[in-house]
Amino acid sequence: MRGVIYFSKLAAMKTLYFTIIALSLLTVGNAQQTKKNTMNTIYNYSVETLSGEPFDFSKLKGKKIMIVNTASECGLTPQYEKLQDLYEKYQDKLVIVGFPANNFGAQEPGSNQEIESFCKLNYGVTFPMMSKISVKGDDMHEIYEFLTQKSKNGLQDSEVEWNFQKYLIDENGKLVKVISPKVQPDDSEIVDWVKN
Repeated sequence: MRGVIYFSKLAAMKTLYFTIIALSLLTVGNAQQTKKNTMNTIYNYSVETLSGEPFDFSKLKGKKIMIVNTASECGLTPQYEKLQDLYEKYQDKLVIVGFPANNFGAQEPGSNQEIESFCKLNYGVTFPMMSKISVKGDDMHEIYEFLTQKSKNGLQDSEVEWNFQKYLIDENGKLVKVISPKVQPDDSEIVDWVKN
């Protein structure tokens, strides 16, 4: 009789042991899946606005995002006007985020305060403008490391060609397309993406 009880307890302990192992593996698998789902999104990043306020990309969940590196003294600077028009028209779906950068021809020499004044006075910019950063080279800001490196964005490697290059990010924070600087903000390729 004792032998039967012993083997029953042993069987119960084995069952419990394998149940615990199975649950542990399931938990680890779920944690890895959750990590995988949050990797490669813009929501992992926070930056600073022109006025020095923190700006957390995770607050933009559910909206499309266009990130643009800007400059005040560039032949493409008039794109500010079309960027503002696009933002006003679709701001329920789209947030445009500008990153002033002095990487190309020293065409953004001003301070954050000067850039803010320039954008408001000349183009009435109301979309979020971030603190001046570097978008290439050894001092590239981490947000542009995400945008330009496939290992971080999950889509493709790219290089910022010039001022006003556009990075399109979907409602889930994933990079979906890189648009050349010369493509205007009201181009059908961009507008169709925003609308659909």
